[in-house]
Amino acid sequence: MAHEHAHNAPVAYARHFAIGIGLNILYVIAEVTFGLIANSSALLADAGHNTSDIMGLAFAWAAAWMATIRPKGKYTYGLRKTTILVSILNALLLFGAVALIAWDAVEKLKNPQPVAGTSVMLVAGIGILVNSLTALLFYKGQKTDLNIKGAFLHMAADAAVSLGVVIAGLLIHVTGRMWIDPAVSFLIILVILWGTWRLFAESLNLALDAVPRHINIEKVRDFLLTREGVTSIHDLHVWAMSTTQVALTVHLVVPGGASDAFISRLQQELSDTFGIGHTTFQVENKDLQVGHCNGGCPPNS
Repeated sequence: MAHEHAHNAPVAYARHFAIGIGLNILYVIAEVTFGLIANSSALLADAGHNTSDIMGLAFAWAAAWMATIRPKGKYTYGLRKTTILVSILNALLLFGAVALIAWDAVEKLKNPQPVAGTSVMLVAGIGILVNSLTALLFYKGQKTDLNIKGAFLHMAADAAVSLGVVIAGLLIHVTGRMWIDPAVSFLIILVILWGTWRLFAESLNLALDAVPRHINIEKVRDFLLTREGVTSIHDLHVWAMSTTQVALTVHLVVPGGASDAFISRLQQELSDTFGIGHTTFQVENKDLQVGHCNGGCPPNS
């Protein structure tokens, strides 16, 4: 049995999270202050919504930190999978935000109300800046890490909502049509759902130990079968240990046996070709899978 334990820590985003949370705390304070001065329930309600986004950023930060904790005790893989669980949590929080936006939009369709004054649109404009800057902090990382992607989508969604408030306010000021406000809200809902559903589905797949989306399991199988000395393989499993780390286990049938150099080279090739950094091989002189699953082996296992 050969093991590769190069546990690369995820990219450090501590400073990004600290800046993002700090900016949003200041923005919430501004919303509460202007909301009380302008007697705007809309601003106070949005302050509550943004408070939940601060919690979402905090959860993502905590998960990123927990993923760096070394394995110990019964947690033999460490706490890396918390990044996947928090990705699901962030997706659920976004779905909740969508439900609140939809509820508010429907109420405005039933009972059209004048858009709040200039101070509200001014604060919303500040929200565009704050949330866009925070989202940009996570733009690069969200392409490869679902946990970071959850944080990015949270802030991008808030920027879109703030932009919708400003646009709706200007259009209503020009046309006098109150239905524009809820109509813009529904457009924002569609944009948020498009990104959030992909985040939720992919996170759920990883939580169920599905093969990560960026890895083609058949190509991995073909690659292993073409290695010198390998006559067959079975019990190939590829799954995500976290939102950035992938593991593989497989039984390799190598009649002549396998040297340390062969194992080391194979580990490096899997890392370079597929990004699989944690590999475990069982090398067998002959195929030992007969009866291994008691008749319950899945096809092509």
